[in-house]
Amino acid sequence: MRILVLGSTGFLGGHITERLRALPGAQVLTGGRAPDSDVRCDLATDRPDALAEVLAGIAPDSVVNCAGVVGGSALTLAEVNARGPAALCAAVRAAAPGARLVHLGSAAEYGPCPGGERTPEEAPARPPAPYGATKLAGTLAVTASGLDAVVLRVTNPVGAGAPTAGLPGRLAAELRHATAQTPHGTVRVGDLSVHRDFVDVRDVARAVALAATAPGPLPPVLNVGSGRAIPVRDLAHGLVRTAGFRGRLEESLNGSGRSAAVPWQCADITAAARELRWHPEYTLAESLTALWGAAPGAPAPSPARQDA
Repeated sequence: MRILVLGSTGFLGGHITERLRALPGAQVLTGGRAPDSDVRCDLATDRPDALAEVLAGIAPDSVVNCAGVVGGSALTLAEVNARGPAALCAAVRAAAPGARLVHLGSAAEYGPCPGGERTPEEAPARPPAPYGATKLAGTLAVTASGLDAVVLRVTNPVGAGAPTAGLPGRLAAELRHATAQTPHGTVRVGDLSVHRDFVDVRDVARAVALAATAPGPLPPVLNVGSGRAIPVRDLAHGLVRTAGFRGRLEESLNGSGRSAAVPWQCADITAAARELRWHPEYTLAESLTALWGAAPGAPAPSPARQDA
């Protein structure tokens, strides 16, 4: 089975590529702007016919799109998160119409959700910020394409290599810096009272592998999360304990506008369990151990669990 992974150098893309390469009989190729990609392409700028030429030369059985950005200008978000998937769908339709397309969406597409409830795939999508809006546009391009495609709406991934654009990676970097300066320093964070659904990046990678190789058609959208909402404060203090930080975590009441607009997030993952026979296997503590253990100079985490 030949699988093309776009955006393989990112946080999610790296873990997903590693997981796919472990599949028996899989030939995994990477595509993107990175010099070491098997094929060079850029979904944000390449014309669909140029992308189609790339796909025709590969003849993939599955295409996994991990390309995306979480920050930047509205133009950058639109080019990568909205224009990119639309161009990819046009290229797949022209050059590899029989391929399975797996696209990574985001739970940010839902926007505000009722507190205390799990959000199913059919819930209204009302993103309050450009990131969620552009990710939703990408999802709509995929689901309306007529292709054999599925969008995996991922909640907040945590694990080794988490970028500083998100709280887990940013807090880990700040804890490392503070620990290097003084063991009793202070790390300042924003408001940690909102609730989020955190999922291990290795569980996300396994869901993608199952979606890319599933024998039959899949629903257009599947949630991938832990199915459990926790205060972000719990994650922060869990990482402090994992790091052995003996200083003080100083919380400010001023959080980001995006976080304040969505005080509760929790995915209903019933459909993924039914359609993919998937469920999260890693605990948040294991995710935080992997995140901290992958940091430069930190002790190595315990061996990764062998997933089925």
